[in-house]
Amino acid sequence: MKLNEKIAIVTGGGAGIGRQAAIRFAKEGAKVTVADVNSQSGEETVSLIVESGGEAIFVKTDVKNSNQVKELINTTTNTFGGLHILVNNAGISNSEVRSVDLSEEEWDHVIDINLKGVFLGIKYAVPELKKSGGGAIINTASLLGLKGKKYQSAYNASKAGVVLLTQNAALEYGKYNIRVNAIAPGVIDTKIIDAWKQDERRWPFISRANALGRIGSPDEVANAIFFLASDEASFITGATLSVDGGGLTF
Repeated sequence: MKLNEKIAIVTGGGAGIGRQAAIRFAKEGAKVTVADVNSQSGEETVSLIVESGGEAIFVKTDVKNSNQVKELINTTTNTFGGLHILVNNAGISNSEVRSVDLSEEEWDHVIDINLKGVFLGIKYAVPELKKSGGGAIINTASLLGLKGKKYQSAYNASKAGVVLLTQNAALEYGKYNIRVNAIAPGVIDTKIIDAWKQDERRWPFISRANALGRIGSPDEVANAIFFLASDEASFITGATLSVDGGGLTF
C-alpha cells in the first residue's frame, strides 16, 4: 500500500471526486479525514471506507470559515497524530448568466469557497505538514481555470486563482519538502453537471467536447490525485495536471 501510515484530509469528500479520492487513499493505507459541509454525505463516505477495512473520520467543515478549517486540522492531528496530505477539493459552480447579471453576493460566495477555501486549507495545514517532515497538497482547479467559458465568470476566476495559488505555495514551501500541485478536471460525471445533462440541445455537444469524446468519471480524477499525493510524484510540484480527456486542446 503506497500511502501506508499516511494521514490525509479531503475536503468536499462527501461525494464525487472527493469521495473517490478519500476511498482510494484509504485503500492505499492512509488514515483519512473526510471534510464536507453536508454531514450525511460525509458520513456515508466514512462508512464506505470503514466497511472496506479502512480508517476514517468525518469533520463537518465549511471551507470558507477559518475557525472551521482550523478545527478540521486540529481534529485530524489530535485523532491520527499528524498530517501528510491535504486535498483542497471542495467547490461550487455559479449560475450560468452573463457576468453583468451575476449578483455580487453569488460572486463572493463562489470565490470564498473555491479560492479562499484553498487558501485557508494551505494556511492551516502547512505548519502541520512541516512537523511531519513534508507532505503533499493537491488543489482542485478546473479546465475552466485554464480557459474561459461564457456565463462562468466567478467559477473561471476562482479556478484560475487556484492554479496560481498552487504555484505560489509550491515556491514558498518546497524548501520544507512540501509539494503543492493542482488537478484540472474537465467534464466529470458529478452533481455539478446535473443541469447540463438536462439540456437536450447542449448536452450532446458538452458530453463529447474533448479528444476522447466522452465525459470522465470521479475515479479517473481520483487516480490523478492519488498519483500526486504519492511518492511516485516526488519531483513534481507547482504543476497543474489536466484530467479532461483532452478538453484543453479541443
